Amino acid sequence: MSAMGSFLSSLPLHLLCCLTVSWLLLLPSHSADPDPLQDFCVANLSASISVNGFPCKPVSAVTSDDFFFDGLTKEGNTTNIFSSSVTPGNVLTFPGLNTLGLSMNRVDFAPGGINPPHLHPRATETGVVIEGKLLVGFVTSNNVFYSKVLTAGQMFVIPRGLVHFQLNVGEGKVHTVTAFNSHLPGAVVVPINLFASSIPNKVLTKTFQVDADVINTIRSKFRS
Repeated sequence: MSAMGSFLSSLPLHLLCCLTVSWLLLLPSHSADPDPLQDFCVANLSASISVNGFPCKPVSAVTSDDFFFDGLTKEGNTTNIFSSSVTPGNVLTFPGLNTLGLSMNRVDFAPGGINPPHLHPRATETGVVIEGKLLVGFVTSNNVFYSKVLTAGQMFVIPRGLVHFQLNVGEGKVHTVTAFNSHLPGAVVVPINLFASSIPNKVLTKTFQVDADVINTIRSKFRS
């Protein structure tokens, strides 16, 4: 076979490889938030423009305080139905995180307190127990349950978008610090989304195979 014939016979394969590489290059980043296009973009939370994120505060108005946050130093108020408190360190409370693709929370638990089943639609979560004894668990999309009891200094990771919880199983308080690969990971708290929303009762009675009285009783716990 001539050189020209060999080239022509292999041309479809070359085209396929080029198309495959081009397609892979066009795939979005695996990070939860897009990469920033500048050194920083301190969020202008009062801007009237709505974008996927927040517009930047003018550089001339940026100060050192925009890059520091002490909100996680304070213990949260756990006087509520779940006996737990989440103190967010995300772009809404710490505007310097805007576009940087990370945030942190402090979570406090009274004895017996729970961070109820919830998920973060925009981020993977990792955390470390600072004080106490905590049961951490999550359920996969295949309905497989993973869990472990952790003590101070031990870490956990929750894959993005999976339902998970934390439960204080010790005798004292628990304090954890969690981190996310998004400046605003979001939180879908399962019991609140189901029973404090306007989802029709007939949907919930059919879903959980119970009478309306049961649904109304559960709803009454979350209406406040």
